[in-house]
Amino acid sequence: MTSSSNRRLPRVLVLWETRLLTDAVAVAAKDMAEVIALARGEDGLEPLIRRVQPDAIVVDSHELVDALCALDGELSACSVLEVSFAEHRLRVVRGARGDDALLGAAFADRLRAALAGSMSTGTVATSPADEVNGGAPALRREIGVLQPDDGLPLSVNGHALMTAESGRSVGPQPDLTIVVPTRNEAGNVAPLVARLDRILSEKTIEVIFADDSDDETPEAVREVAAASRNGVRLLHRPPEERQDGLGGAVLAAMRIARAPWVCVMDGDLQHPPELIPTMLAEAAAKDADLVVASRYSQVEEGGNALSPMRKLVSKATGGLARSMFPRRLRGVSDPMSGFFLVRRGAVPLDRLRPRGFKILLEIVVRSKGLRVAETGFDFGERHAGESKASVHEGLTYLKQLARLRVGAMGFRLAGFTLVGASGLLVNMLLFWALAVEGNLNYLLAAVIATQGSTIWNFALSERLVFRGVQKRRGYPARLGLFFLMNNTALLLRGPLLVVFVEVFGTGELVGNLGSLLALTLIRFSIADTWIWAPARESRPHSYDIHGLMSVVSEARLPELETFRTERIPEQPTINVRIGRLNRRQSELVASLFRLVRHTRYDEGLGALGFGVDIAAADETIEVVASPLLRHSPHVLYTNVVEPILRWMFVRAGYSLVHGACVEFGDRAYLVTAQTDTGKTTTILKSLENHGSGFLSDDLTLLRPDGRVLTYPKPLTISRHTVKAVRTPLLSVKERLLLFYQSRIHSKSGRQFAFLLTKFNLPVATINAIVQLLVPPPKYHVERLIPDVRKVRESQLAGLIVIERGHDERRELSFEEAQEIVMANCADSYGFPPYDSIEDFLQRMNGVVHLVDEERRIVGAALAGLPATLLGSSTMEWWRELPGIAGVDVAHEPVEADASLVAIPVAD
Repeated sequence: MTSSSNRRLPRVLVLWETRLLTDAVAVAAKDMAEVIALARGEDGLEPLIRRVQPDAIVVDSHELVDALCALDGELSACSVLEVSFAEHRLRVVRGARGDDALLGAAFADRLRAALAGSMSTGTVATSPADEVNGGAPALRREIGVLQPDDGLPLSVNGHALMTAESGRSVGPQPDLTIVVPTRNEAGNVAPLVARLDRILSEKTIEVIFADDSDDETPEAVREVAAASRNGVRLLHRPPEERQDGLGGAVLAAMRIARAPWVCVMDGDLQHPPELIPTMLAEAAAKDADLVVASRYSQVEEGGNALSPMRKLVSKATGGLARSMFPRRLRGVSDPMSGFFLVRRGAVPLDRLRPRGFKILLEIVVRSKGLRVAETGFDFGERHAGESKASVHEGLTYLKQLARLRVGAMGFRLAGFTLVGASGLLVNMLLFWALAVEGNLNYLLAAVIATQGSTIWNFALSERLVFRGVQKRRGYPARLGLFFLMNNTALLLRGPLLVVFVEVFGTGELVGNLGSLLALTLIRFSIADTWIWAPARESRPHSYDIHGLMSVVSEARLPELETFRTERIPEQPTINVRIGRLNRRQSELVASLFRLVRHTRYDEGLGALGFGVDIAAADETIEVVASPLLRHSPHVLYTNVVEPILRWMFVRAGYSLVHGACVEFGDRAYLVTAQTDTGKTTTILKSLENHGSGFLSDDLTLLRPDGRVLTYPKPLTISRHTVKAVRTPLLSVKERLLLFYQSRIHSKSGRQFAFLLTKFNLPVATINAIVQLLVPPPKYHVERLIPDVRKVRESQLAGLIVIERGHDERRELSFEEAQEIVMANCADSYGFPPYDSIEDFLQRMNGVVHLVDEERRIVGAALAGLPATLLGSSTMEWWRELPGIAGVDVAHEPVEADASLVAIPVAD
């Protein structure tokens, strides 16, 4: 709170689904209100509102509006605003009763202005002074974030979070993130947050509680979050995700931290928060990446509340670590410290493998080139709760030291060897009992002894060596493969054993020992890389298209790479799975039996052919694609995903038009043509010679108000296209392949493919196999124009239609322009299974005809804009573009690339 008044600022509660809303509210509320953002939900609204006591509530869900309006008694002095991204509308559902001027119309106007710049770009201007009346300085405080009492908000990597995509919170980027690992520290949360609120008042701080608790600690964090000066966030991990200890919780928190510097400290108040400013100053003074608060610093050893025994154990374990890593730990007197400040960018987070609660050692050993500084501190008394130090944690620490020293594979090899040694003893005892005492033939005795030692070795390997591995194969498969490996090795041991016993006369026992030792390394290699192979990465690919559409796919979609995101939405627009289809019943119908809207295209070739099953589940289009399409992702995107996106964008009020888009100054021009006219070459020459801005080459997102959004798919090129630019960043191999790719994926090749559709042939399967064997030549624009200026969004200023074969330039009427754009959109589709997809989505949409709606969107965007038809017999349309745009650009001659020879293949 400000010192001039004891009255709190008004509070805005945001019940949100997309971060665009929270970002916009943060901008609108600058110097006006404090913002509390929660993942939206209907349950528990009444106790939440009582606790937060908001003066305004902003939602993006009509269902929540109804639920809020039912709580009229709790909202007597609160306004409710509903934002619709699909309809580009802000509606004041109810105004506050009383002083409406504070957060009523004025706040609604500011929010409306902030949203105007965010609905399409996916970002919000951080300086709203140019957009709203009364521009304000930066937010007074970091935005407080709470978690509802009734459930989890969003999830990042399976963890409950109170933030948006990839752990990004709302508001300005903080200067410092303080990570507090907690396990049953409910009694310490409030006093710790109170002391943190009293430091670094001039900086923006976020506090993340990385919590593995089973007590009331999460509730304690939620209670203090609303009142804290700092932004308080909670990362609460379920029990099944705590195997890596509090060190793993710290790592998870560092992944979502937004500040460049992270301070890690215990939650029991034994680490004084008042030392943090000193640590920051030390980092700046010594240009350090890591500042360790040491209990035993040579510079300044502070007071110590440790008991003599704990101090002895602490120094002994620290000394052991320094003896094992003398170079890395040089200058670190207390590698066991849990209190340190680190520059987040200096730590390779993906390489960290923490175990237990001592993560500092992991960071120092695995981070190369860290510049380390130290400062001493007084280690205080625990405020409440119990210490986490135990014999188990001590053993975990020793195992961590061993893993760091010998590496994970070396550690497993050592364990496998020890298990093998114990199995050797079992084998020898069984062999002695059978061959010596039982007078059984020594070869048969070796076979039986191997089975007994195999069972022994497998059981210990499962329990000790590969215990923490996320295994790819099931238990029966591992057991069977282990027996297969050992008995196959026996086939080699037999001849070796005969050589040792019969040729060298070593005796039966020594011969058996030699054959076992000879195969140990080979057996470990097979076990580590095959039998106990780690599970394959199953994380799907996620794409967020301007916050308007989301696609989650088990197969990578290269055309959407620019829109890739780490966040996996709970309810994507399109969800693509790879599975087997059969004629009687698809996987999709079997797993989603509630569906009624459904279509299927299958060429009857099973896993080796093209097949898709498409259904509508709630607000998600579920797609099951045949296994072939995993290996032919261009076909999966172009023939399945893109047609669905086209009509889903129409439902959302956008048109995905077939046309390139370039910007001259701050004005964008849509360049459209029939397929294979030469549009790509035209755009590349304009980018290189005119310095125009690039939005799209093939498809452009168009809004009814004329705003255009980038849709930067990779460009499909030919040798002729590459010859048009001076400095393409293509390797020799790529240039050589381009010769063959250009012919197969040329205009004549596509015309032949369309001809095949008229016959009863599996043309989609043929297309998928061809593109699997010879992928189309697709490259992002920066590979062709290294210094290209990319534009995310612009305002459409005109339409240019290019045609080949004749020289002409004339203005088009509105009707002609609209008809050409619609015809070119239709021309770019039509390959199977497009007709099935369009019919399915039309039926799903109900009364609104999507083609008519797309025409309406295109017409609204083109209304009042100039449209020019540009014909050329020399295909040099690019020279005319600046003139049409009213820009004076000096033409520079294009130098031919001597390594390429022009061939008559259009792009």
